[in-house]
Amino acid sequence: MTGRIPLLERLRSARGRLGGGLYAGGLSLLTVAVVGLVGLVTHLPWLFPSLGPTVMLFFESPDQPASRPVNTLVGHGVGLAAGVACFYGFGVDGLQSAPVGGLTGSHLAAGALSVAVTTFVLTRIDLPHPPAGATTLIVSLGILHTPVHFVTMAAAVVLLTGIGWGANLLLGTRPASGTD
Repeated sequence: MTGRIPLLERLRSARGRLGGGLYAGGLSLLTVAVVGLVGLVTHLPWLFPSLGPTVMLFFESPDQPASRPVNTLVGHGVGLAAGVACFYGFGVDGLQSAPVGGLTGSHLAAGALSVAVTTFVLTRIDLPHPPAGATTLIVSLGILHTPVHFVTMAAAVVLLTGIGWGANLLLGTRPASGTD
């Protein structure tokens, strides 16, 4: 860095929690709005619940390992893969989503195992990203349930990560290093 004090640090120094909140809230608004606009234009679900906590990690806690781009991309990727495997493996693809049709034994098994697998893998490879637990449930419970939805989810995570990481870097905020 060139000796410039990152915007987040300047805001926190000048305004305390209000400054940090303005940074995190403003960048969250911008990032989610851009991803959402892509969804409006494409008529696809580019916004889904696990992106909320992901973007909050980027801007509220950029120094945490879970906020690193690699953790985000791998975390949601593992969650998506586990969710898809359990969605098809337990026959949830033949059912209405759990919120619409009600929770069945297949939903329960798919949801529980997908979260367990996601947690196990991310813990084993030391790339924590808790919002991935929501991604895997969104899929394994059939909330988003088509191959197009799965690809859209992956693309949305990539876009959100690029915007979040890029915004922090542009404003001088360094995410946690990969050596934590």
